[in-house]
Amino acid sequence: MSKKTLLELRNGIDILDKKIQLLIGDRAQLAAEVAQVKKASDDNSVFYRPEREAEVLRSIIKRNDSLLKDKDMAYIFRQIMSACLALEQPLSIAYLGPEGTFTQEATLKHFGHSVSTLDCASIDEIFHQVEKGNAHYGVVPIENSSNGVIGATVDMLYSQNLKICGEAEISIQHQLMSANQSQEIKVIYAHSQALDQCQRWLSNHYPNTELKSVASNALAARIVKDEAGAAAIASEVALSLYGLERIAKNIEDKAGNVTRFLILGKEDVSASGEDKTSLLVVTKHESGALFDLLEPFKQQNINMIQLVKHPIPGVKWEYLFLIDIEGHKDDKKVNLALAEVASRVLKVNVLGSYPVAVL
Repeated sequence: MSKKTLLELRNGIDILDKKIQLLIGDRAQLAAEVAQVKKASDDNSVFYRPEREAEVLRSIIKRNDSLLKDKDMAYIFRQIMSACLALEQPLSIAYLGPEGTFTQEATLKHFGHSVSTLDCASIDEIFHQVEKGNAHYGVVPIENSSNGVIGATVDMLYSQNLKICGEAEISIQHQLMSANQSQEIKVIYAHSQALDQCQRWLSNHYPNTELKSVASNALAARIVKDEAGAAAIASEVALSLYGLERIAKNIEDKAGNVTRFLILGKEDVSASGEDKTSLLVVTKHESGALFDLLEPFKQQNINMIQLVKHPIPGVKWEYLFLIDIEGHKDDKKVNLALAEVASRVLKVNVLGSYPVAVL
């Protein structure tokens, strides 16, 4: 068989593109019909179903035997699903701004680009915007693989009533940037977490430079855009978004640095088949209290993914535990374990059960 010419190959691609476009259009039509059925059956229908999206993406990855990587195939379908969902219900998502933050990146990774975004100045504001109904969902950082949990998020989870309905993970790579890389750097702006994650690199390369903590790395990039002799630690997205020049690439001290984000909403999420459950627990002040907390999970053979002690907001020298376990709260063994835990502690708050992050 003779090899196809370049023209023949391009014609073949054009034909496939038309077929793909028609199929996407058919999918959009079905999504619109789904919306009509939901609206007809219930005025309070939930259009965004995290468990359904997780199941679809897992199936796409499982059957992917193409030259494309799993993450690229999942990305393509995430955008298709996002556009189709927008036909059913346009979503508004609150995130930690301004534009160019890792939280915005996590938002678009999880929801796709067919959502409207509301940038917030603080983690507290994200919770409040969702609580007040100004955004359907919110995205907040919960932990970093190098720095541990984000205290401000744990505080708000304790004091607010929103539910966790999903998670997203983002690989964190920090870039050092300025408006003019030829100028001497006198001050470096960044979020406190970024300064911590780049501490050794900064000590080696800029030992005498002033370091200033700001609300976000994207804000740092925006500040240095108009400040001579200033540099910022921020993302690749912020570098191009604010028209800055790169001074150094990937300056984080530890390779493989990852931040996990939580998706916050008001509805419970059904089981997807691969879930985790998060809870906050306040134990009794007595000997063996921690053992009493952990034993029910051992008895039910439930894997505990995370156990973190955190100060109770506003209460001196008292602590709560943030716990992540495998399984959904409606699973029989998880339900039994949670009921037993509740009988042994002062307070237990199930924050939500939700699908494990897909790629």
